[in-house]
Amino acid sequence: MNDAASTPAPEAASGAGLPLDGLRVVEFTHMVMGPTCGMILGDLGAEVIKVEPLAGDSTRNLLGAGAGFFGLFNRNKKSLAVDVKQPAGREIVLKLVAQADVFSENFKGGTMAKLGLGYASLRQLNPRLVYVSHKGFLPGPYEHRTALDEVVQMMGGLAYMTGPEGRPLRAGSSVNDIMGGMFGAIGALAALAERQRSGRGQEVQSALFENTVLLVAQHMMQFAVTGQPAAPMPSRISAWAVYDVFTVKGGEQIFLAAVSDTQWALLCSEFGFADLRADARLASNNDRVRAREWMMPVLRERFAAFDSAELAARFDKRGLPYAPITRPEDLFEDPHLAATGGLAPVTLPASASAAGHQVHTHAALLPLALGGRRLPLRMGPPALGEHTRALLAELGYDEREVARLLEAQVIRAQPEAATMPR
Repeated sequence: MNDAASTPAPEAASGAGLPLDGLRVVEFTHMVMGPTCGMILGDLGAEVIKVEPLAGDSTRNLLGAGAGFFGLFNRNKKSLAVDVKQPAGREIVLKLVAQADVFSENFKGGTMAKLGLGYASLRQLNPRLVYVSHKGFLPGPYEHRTALDEVVQMMGGLAYMTGPEGRPLRAGSSVNDIMGGMFGAIGALAALAERQRSGRGQEVQSALFENTVLLVAQHMMQFAVTGQPAAPMPSRISAWAVYDVFTVKGGEQIFLAAVSDTQWALLCSEFGFADLRADARLASNNDRVRAREWMMPVLRERFAAFDSAELAARFDKRGLPYAPITRPEDLFEDPHLAATGGLAPVTLPASASAAGHQVHTHAALLPLALGGRRLPLRMGPPALGEHTRALLAELGYDEREVARLLEAQVIRAQPEAATMPR
């Protein structure tokens, strides 16, 4: 089976017509945070070259909750497999960096410097280089700590706000890693804009802890304004009176909301709740918030007689907020995503799939439309070393030199037949 099945025809892989077409990014990344930055830049049209060790990015083989990491966050990238600890391997990378616009990494502090690939070294080679460093903490007292998404969610207040009292709970996605990569990409774009004026690159730093602090900053500000600590989400005092998950007929669940006085009037009209509409204790949203202790049981009892499909239809008819309780796997069949092109077909090669074989599936695109069109998935996640030969040829290495590098285990490449376009 051809492990390089993620390679489309050259014209399909081109970023022509996209905002970052012509931009070259070299990345040393793994897991989620760093790869997210490269994914965003790649989706926007940049050529992103993922430099991997000869054994491959360890994220390729993660199981459980990590099984989707590589396949999602490494699309629209090329793979160069090279041993940078060998002088000949480091020389290849330095030749790439000399032509690059952005260098991105998310390894432990000091790792890149030990390899001779720290910012201090690379800016001497390429003064126009934008160097993006994704870390657990920005420079300061905590920068020596090893950070994970859970670590910063716990110490940054997000886990406290997510779980019930006494049970801090991490969010159900890699929110900090993904958002940290987003801020790395935003910083890179800002630095590139600055380079247009100054002609010089600079170092950009993004960090998980500071990212978490931004996520909970609204609760910090809530305390500053009210003098009262924010309660965890399961026990919070909602700003809106009707804003909850309801268990309805047949044990189904649905989220229903009415967040304004107008929506409350529409809800009461639609379901014939004239008694509630006329109750002076429920006149305004703030009145209803104060009345939640007795009002919500009444609403729960009344809505329990309906099934979720009827409630959804009637809320939709009136323009009231509602939502089914959806599992991630259900989104593959979501009609809105299907109609708007929010999911793109993709093939994961065997070396990019924890399943150990090719997987044909769909991937969520960036939640952006530019000029009325979604940003395309131009290439699936690459097979290990899928683009090594082509990149070395571009750098001036002939077939004999490539053969020597392969024999000396400086590089790893797919067989020549596997690198041909489909």
